[in-house]
Amino acid sequence: MRLFSFRALALGVLGLTGTVAAQPIFSGGIEFDGLPLGARNATANLEAEGGRLYAGPRLIISEDGQTFRFEDDPVFDPSVPEEARIFSLDVEGDVIWAGLGYVEPEPDANGNTVQVAAGFAFSTDGGQTWAYRFPQLDAQEDDTLVYGVSTLEAVPVVVPQQSPPFDIDVEAATGDVWVAGFASGLRRSQNNGQTWERIVLPPDTTDRIDPTTPYDFLYAPTAPGLPQQNGFLGFAVLVDESGTVWAGTAAGVARSDTLDAASGDLAWRRFAFDGTSGSITGDFVVAIEEQPLGDPTLPVGDPGNPRNPVWIISRPGDAGGVNGLTVWTGDDADGQPLFEPRLIPGNRVNDIAFDGTNVYAAGSDGLYLSNDDGVTWQTITTFRTAQGTVIPLGSVSTFAAAVTNAGTPSATVWVSTGDGLVKSTDGGQTWTAFRVNVPPAGDGSDEAPEVESYAYPNPFTPGADGYCRIRYDLTQDAGTSRVRIFDFGMQLVRDLEAPARAGANEALWDGLSSDGTRVANGAYFYVVEAGGTTVSGKILVLE
Repeated sequence: MRLFSFRALALGVLGLTGTVAAQPIFSGGIEFDGLPLGARNATANLEAEGGRLYAGPRLIISEDGQTFRFEDDPVFDPSVPEEARIFSLDVEGDVIWAGLGYVEPEPDANGNTVQVAAGFAFSTDGGQTWAYRFPQLDAQEDDTLVYGVSTLEAVPVVVPQQSPPFDIDVEAATGDVWVAGFASGLRRSQNNGQTWERIVLPPDTTDRIDPTTPYDFLYAPTAPGLPQQNGFLGFAVLVDESGTVWAGTAAGVARSDTLDAASGDLAWRRFAFDGTSGSITGDFVVAIEEQPLGDPTLPVGDPGNPRNPVWIISRPGDAGGVNGLTVWTGDDADGQPLFEPRLIPGNRVNDIAFDGTNVYAAGSDGLYLSNDDGVTWQTITTFRTAQGTVIPLGSVSTFAAAVTNAGTPSATVWVSTGDGLVKSTDGGQTWTAFRVNVPPAGDGSDEAPEVESYAYPNPFTPGADGYCRIRYDLTQDAGTSRVRIFDFGMQLVRDLEAPARAGANEALWDGLSSDGTRVANGAYFYVVEAGGTTVSGKILVLE
């Protein structure tokens, strides 16, 4: 169901093609299995369902862990911008929901990047056919909201700006779809996205609400001229095995309590960082995941079947806190939740996946791995093949994790990086790498062209692709090569050093100029000089 779209890798269009077994490629002395053309090396979303893997931001599906099909024919309404990509993803059996959004090319008046909702694509047959739904927005007249016995004033959200679907969860028992959409708050659809209802969470002035109690607060997550209500802002959502709903906000995690039969509304309690060892690690909750440990043959809550732990990924919020992981292990005799900090890294955790008591947390400084339910951890910053060769990646950052065939001998761990997918079938000891091999624009073949040098992906979208790889072949070792990037006016943009070994070599360009700013769209030229050999080519940057 993750997302985590503020990674700002944001996102893929959906449709359908046949299975693609892309040609393997070689990089840094090792062989990469090829991802299909149209996929992205900078994978932002991973979701596992049994033995199937789903990956975004441009959706690819693997049934066997080795070959992939790329969903390429848009099923959107014509009004959906072509740049729309996957912000969030959830799979329950053959039901797939993808939350779509995009980033406006120009910042707003305050210099902030504006993320925009673009609707949803969903499938009920495992991705064979798709349907489209519009974004979770209000009508202009939706200026009141009924919650239990109260009729609240509300500010309707009528524009898609600042309401991207950051997280999505399909409730397995009912088919209800829950969406956390920042300015649009937490919403639910009970009719496959045809309509969306606003879900009221506790406002910043209280940590609990009950539909049987009268209230008169204004429901407005964020609106011009009004104070921002951090407790209404939606960033994450999970419906656990018992049907309890967990909502991540900018003011902590809200958990549903009793259901009022008369109104059909839920009571809520919010839990925030308070500086004690029994609170979550930070107020800004960006992801919530359930760890399947229970016996599915026994009723939930049975003495022999304790509740599944719920893991919470948080950032520091207005009340403080740290980047970290917290796990809920149940409630005490008084009904108070038991929260235990399990990982407080120096950098951000982005996503988490499980295989029994094995926990895999994707972080900005590597992959965190625990074999004892998160009590102790090791950090993987170098991924190696079974032969001990280091897999060359552009950085140590990891963005998402998933486990296919969890709980079986064929369990496979998948981790996304900014420079391709890696998988492990031995619990993270050794890895296999997958990467897109994209020939120059206009070449329709699946294989790299037989030329001295080329760049891929090309066109290059820095925000989605992560890196452009400049490939060049040398007949002998030459120490170090110099790679220069020029703009259309032949002004030097970037000066790089790269390997110069006999055979295939690659230089990585992240789309930044020498002063660290993102380059503008357009044509750029590269020149590689090594051992008396000079090769050149063109890269089209298209954000």
